[in-house]
Amino acid sequence: MGTFCSVIKFENLQELKRLCHWGPIIALGVIAICSTMAMIDSVLWYWPLHTTGGSVNFIMLINWTVMILYNYFNAMFIGPGFVPLGWKPENSQDNMYLQYCKVCQAYKAPRSHHCRKCNRCVMKMDHHCPWINNCCGYQNHASFTLFLLLAPLGCIHAAFIFVMTMYTQLYNRLSFGWNTVKIDMSAARRDPLPIIPFGLAAFAATLFALGLALGTTIAVGMLFFIQMKIILRNKTSIESWIEEKAKDRIQYYQLDEVFVFPYDMGSRWKNFKQVFTWSGAPEGDGLAWPIREGCHQYSLTIEQLKQKADKRIRSVRYRVIEDYSGACCPLNKGIKTFFTSPCTEEPRIRLQRGEFILATRGLRYWLYGDKILDDAFVEGVSRIRGWFPRNCVEKCPCDVETDQAPEGEKKNR
Repeated sequence: MGTFCSVIKFENLQELKRLCHWGPIIALGVIAICSTMAMIDSVLWYWPLHTTGGSVNFIMLINWTVMILYNYFNAMFIGPGFVPLGWKPENSQDNMYLQYCKVCQAYKAPRSHHCRKCNRCVMKMDHHCPWINNCCGYQNHASFTLFLLLAPLGCIHAAFIFVMTMYTQLYNRLSFGWNTVKIDMSAARRDPLPIIPFGLAAFAATLFALGLALGTTIAVGMLFFIQMKIILRNKTSIESWIEEKAKDRIQYYQLDEVFVFPYDMGSRWKNFKQVFTWSGAPEGDGLAWPIREGCHQYSLTIEQLKQKADKRIRSVRYRVIEDYSGACCPLNKGIKTFFTSPCTEEPRIRLQRGEFILATRGLRYWLYGDKILDDAFVEGVSRIRGWFPRNCVEKCPCDVETDQAPEGEKKNR
């Protein structure tokens, strides 16, 4: 695997700014609290110096912490890998199968997507993770997934220590009194027996750490399950969504065609090896990918272009009738709008009366779309898009009689 310092490559000190974000601060805080309290409590419960079991227990705790941090920082600082600026396929005729990114001034390579947070096209983008303040993609998918596996395992071990420590301490307090406690450390076989202070503050800290450990086990464990599910199918979260939309598009228009995901190698083991390798580096270059027999190299990108065209056809033009500040959960747009705000990192857009919006999808009380700009470039951007409350807009008269509706709107009627 190499040394820790050789793997973590800082292009410059600006990378350290990734730590100055609420995601890494909370994540590293949870790791620090659980690890520190587990080591302190393991000394109280199972003295590590005089027994083999105690030594193994303590070494395992240190090992969990090191491996968790190793994969966490790998996922954060190595990053997902970005499509080179100005990239285009070697064969110019393949340009017709690809989308063009105006921000990166390059074609989007197969399986790549533009991240608004990173402001770059990410190779094999899965999602932007706030906990590592970076994208999960081609280069760091394995490290990110290993972190999701090791964190719950380490927390389960720590939670066991917390429970045993509180049990032994409370048992002895009930037996010998609350002020001074003689702990039966028969496993450690120390003579004389130690007198260890374990007051209310220590008990509260252990209980708090136990809550963090259990919560992390459940939340991160679920994320690991989701990641492994898509890895064994050689997909990403975004590609799973694209496949679902492909099925909806075919069903909506009742087309006589079947969409086959091109990157599934047909074997879970083969798919697994696309991400996890003995060298630690993923296979390929992140721009070209092996495909299953019978599929086109650009099958997925062609489907994306079809969905993009379909979205334009099925979009609906709205006129803004009420100003909207762009707040995530606006208080002045109704109780239902406030409590049904989309649970996503996608942006909200500020609206002013008289503007026009082209909505492409929606929920019952919210819509998502692009603001129609008079000037093609406003403040250096080619378009402004995001979520906005449905009660701030109304359909344009020319579109009222049409049967078109944003994705999800017909289902919610």
